Amino acid sequence: MEKMIDLRSDTVTKPTPAMRRAMAEAEVGDDVYGEDPTVNLLQERAAGIFGKEAALFVPTGSMGNQIAVKLHTKQGDEVIIEERGHIFNYEMGTPAVVSGVMIRPVRAAEASGMLTWSEIEPAIHVNQPYYACPTGLICLENSHNFGGGSVMSAAQTDEICNSAHKLNIPVHLDGARIFNSAVAQNETVANLSRSVDSVQFCLSKGLGAPVGSMLLGTKDFINEARVWRKRFGGGMRQAGILAAAGLIALEESPQRLHIDHENAKRLAEGVAGLKGVSIDAEKVVTNIVLFDITKTGKTSAEICAALKEHDIHAIPFGKEIRMVTHCDVSQAEIEKTLKSLAKIL
Repeated sequence: MEKMIDLRSDTVTKPTPAMRRAMAEAEVGDDVYGEDPTVNLLQERAAGIFGKEAALFVPTGSMGNQIAVKLHTKQGDEVIIEERGHIFNYEMGTPAVVSGVMIRPVRAAEASGMLTWSEIEPAIHVNQPYYACPTGLICLENSHNFGGGSVMSAAQTDEICNSAHKLNIPVHLDGARIFNSAVAQNETVANLSRSVDSVQFCLSKGLGAPVGSMLLGTKDFINEARVWRKRFGGGMRQAGILAAAGLIALEESPQRLHIDHENAKRLAEGVAGLKGVSIDAEKVVTNIVLFDITKTGKTSAEICAALKEHDIHAIPFGKEIRMVTHCDVSQAEIEKTLKSLAKIL
């Protein structure tokens, strides 16, 4: 049987042999009591890499984001986010369900999905009449998933944060793939997140760990986040088995992300040459390839179903198809995908 080429997401990565060994040999304790040495080491390393006071290991990126929303806001607040943002579209309405806040989506003018302060400012409610929902939080995303893996610079982030802080509005960064953004820009994750009040990043996407994300901020913020992690059901016991793989991912995986970016660029360039497909391959700078198939005469679901018959997984999103490269996809498999797409179209 042919190996399935899985381009649905970088969440499908399998742990490396080094991760499996580290998991088997991990020193563990009860993390709810703060006694798991491997979890504690992972949290210290992450905080150091990002230049933040403290970090917390959480089971998922969504949980990290939602803890941040909860801690930064109060019931009745509004949260400003780009219209295609993950927190708004793919976290099951949790800001409303758990935090009692409203999302105010703002569509970025650029296809990249990266908001500017000039786009955010008109949506802000500060010192407004009592019947207006006050702005409690601004959420950014870097890289931007449905902006096609686009990236936001440190200067762009700083401008938004500095302006927001003058109004006493905190900023949370959904940095699920911030290491991809950093590699694409030859930057550090510390610089990209230096001005935000909190940041979440995933160990289980491009970095390749099987489970887990990190939430970072001040010590006081993380102390309170630990309480809410438990309330959300995320207090795990001997979690060092998972954190051990996270340590390998954090320390080793960023060095190879450029390979995923090269494969994504090749995929984008190949797709751009197919009849009826629309994509600006020049704008693909990380590991996400999002292309429009409207003019092919087929639906995205039909194309993805046909790809599956060729042992290739991709995800249809309306008139677009998303493909994500990662450590378990080779250059040869990218070429096979392009040949299969050409045959299907």
